[in-house]
Amino acid sequence: MRHLMPRHLLTFVILSGLILALVIGSTLSGVRLYDRIATSLCLSLILVLGLQVFMGNSGILSFAHIGFMGVGAYASAVLTIPLQARGMALPDLYPVLAGVELPVAVAVLVGGLVAAVVAAVVSFPLMRLSDAAAVITSFALLIVLYTILTNWSAVTNGPRTLFGLPQATGLKSAAAVAWAAMGVALLFKESRTGRLLRASRDDELAAAALGANIPVLRWRAFILAAFIAGLGGALWGHFITSFSPKAFYLKETFLVISMLVIGGANTVSGAVIGTFVVALAYEGLRALEGALNTAKITANPVVGLTEIVLALAMIGVMILRPGGIMANREIGALFRRKPRPDPELLETRR
Repeated sequence: MRHLMPRHLLTFVILSGLILALVIGSTLSGVRLYDRIATSLCLSLILVLGLQVFMGNSGILSFAHIGFMGVGAYASAVLTIPLQARGMALPDLYPVLAGVELPVAVAVLVGGLVAAVVAAVVSFPLMRLSDAAAVITSFALLIVLYTILTNWSAVTNGPRTLFGLPQATGLKSAAAVAWAAMGVALLFKESRTGRLLRASRDDELAAAALGANIPVLRWRAFILAAFIAGLGGALWGHFITSFSPKAFYLKETFLVISMLVIGGANTVSGAVIGTFVVALAYEGLRALEGALNTAKITANPVVGLTEIVLALAMIGVMILRPGGIMANREIGALFRRKPRPDPELLETRR
């Protein structure tokens, strides 16, 4: 992290403190439910940071992000399900993969790499698009990935639940990867690619006139975002241990996008703060929804309260603060002292 600018070093330290406080708080509480919520929050943070790498720097909304989460989850699952259980979980698995069993850490990394390779192959032609066309094609790409995951029975078990993954993701491992993803996002933001990409976001024609190869810049960011999403998906798979393709579609897409939009897509700080705010609110609303149903206050069960409140919150943020909680400045910039004016310069101006 030594290559980060001083203001981003301060941002990195402050945001690292949030993650550390989450880990320490969960450890001290000793409550299994809190540990599970904290782990889920860190996994969500990985996904949101990955989306911020592309969306925050390019200014293009990507719906396909969760699809690459699914690619990473299934790639890691195929390589880690114990051989004795693989015949039941994936009876039609290709022979070349049927006898391969890797350590979970290696398989998680492979899951991220597979997601990055898939993104590199399918996304380059799409990087020439902007505005509404780019958003529509990213949504179409999500549908394509979801359809493949649902119908490629030999590798994914089709629409049925895939089971048998070893439970290997805990709070510390999820927090460590989230911490690393945060550092990568800050480093990418200050890299030459990140700076040029933000220049194209602000004025595409001017950036192109200065020699920026915009499709290539977007492509690099998209691949990095897919790699981070693949890592997050692989870790999530080894946390939940059983899942189906439905876990990588619209509901999860809406949740991740709401975290980034509410926090502020243009900043890494916004991604982190938005994840904390929305994840904690999401769990609180789910608990409230369960309590209302248990108390039987209404004649019919309360369903969808969580999603409705999050949607209204996103609408409210877009109206009152379109850039999100941390719109354009990283949190470290808020603690920087303003430079004192030079007395000699003031005297000269007088």
